[in-house]
Amino acid sequence: MPVYKDNKTNTWRAVFRYTDWTGEKKQTQKRGFITQRAAKAWEKEEMLKLQGACNMTFDSFVELYFESLGTKLKLNTINTKRHIFETKILPYFADKKINEIKATDVINWQNTLIKAKDENGKPFSQTYLKTIHNQMSAILNFAVKYYGLKENVARKAGAMGKKESDREMLIWTKDEYMRFAEAKMEEPMHYYAFELLYWCGIREGELLALTPSDFDFNKRTLRINKSYQRINGCDIITEPKTPKSNRIIKMPSFLCDEMQDYIGMLYGAEKDTRLFPFSKTALYRSMKTGCEKAEVKKIRIHDLRHSHVSLLIDLGFSAVEIADRLGHESVDMTYHYAHMFPSRQDEMANKLENERGEFENVG
Repeated sequence: MPVYKDNKTNTWRAVFRYTDWTGEKKQTQKRGFITQRAAKAWEKEEMLKLQGACNMTFDSFVELYFESLGTKLKLNTINTKRHIFETKILPYFADKKINEIKATDVINWQNTLIKAKDENGKPFSQTYLKTIHNQMSAILNFAVKYYGLKENVARKAGAMGKKESDREMLIWTKDEYMRFAEAKMEEPMHYYAFELLYWCGIREGELLALTPSDFDFNKRTLRINKSYQRINGCDIITEPKTPKSNRIIKMPSFLCDEMQDYIGMLYGAEKDTRLFPFSKTALYRSMKTGCEKAEVKKIRIHDLRHSHVSLLIDLGFSAVEIADRLGHESVDMTYHYAHMFPSRQDEMANKLENERGEFENVG
């Protein structure tokens, strides 16, 4: 495992040769080290990674972790995870050895992030802090399961932040949405986009991937079988969020009429033409200006999905029926929106009373 001096550049190059799990001999190298010591340190880290030893640096282990993820996750998910590690975790733990990170280190890291501010000078949201902590815990779980790490010190330190369902869920009433929709009518493309989001409860990525071929106006149905992402400056169409997200949604007649009108307005639209050829950022901006113009409270795009659920609950539909429409697992959806459902305890008790009364009458 040699280290070489490059006299032309006055830097060092390290070469690491190894045999992979298939028995094939391979070689990797890295150039540009300022000192021989740095080159040898890199070489040692490569050996530790190959051996699966927990005394490698956290930085090296992160590389292993992402290699293991491979194609298991969508590219956008991988990029999101990488961003969190690179900006919120590695700056604190990069040079520490995995097996030397203590619970107190994690607590100090948590306290630093809780006090930190974003680019707008605001503290990170509780849900974002929860997401960051989950990423740290996930990689340590990976180390425990596959690399012999004694314990997950992130779990020992305790959670940071709160999950989304722990906070007050923002929704619009139907009247609030109608005021907002009226304010967007002068922008047809955005108006029809928000109509689909509110009346069908679809996700923004699902909306932005829609094409004319997804609509069957005779059956009044909308097919959801793909999602839009913009990754590294490129428009990417992927599979939906989960297998259950592949679904057929029944549309109200008025929405069918609106979408037929809208598609008819699009000159030269083919079956596979994106109906809403803008980014999520453009949708966010449109939401903001619409809220200001309509003088309704500001909510997120995703909160339109919550608003759709609230509307369906008010109309008397069950959790299972709503979950099927939204492409959720029913149990997950029930827990997430349980507080919105009216309590039926009195009705249950009265029916049980009647059952017992019928038994007594028979006697």
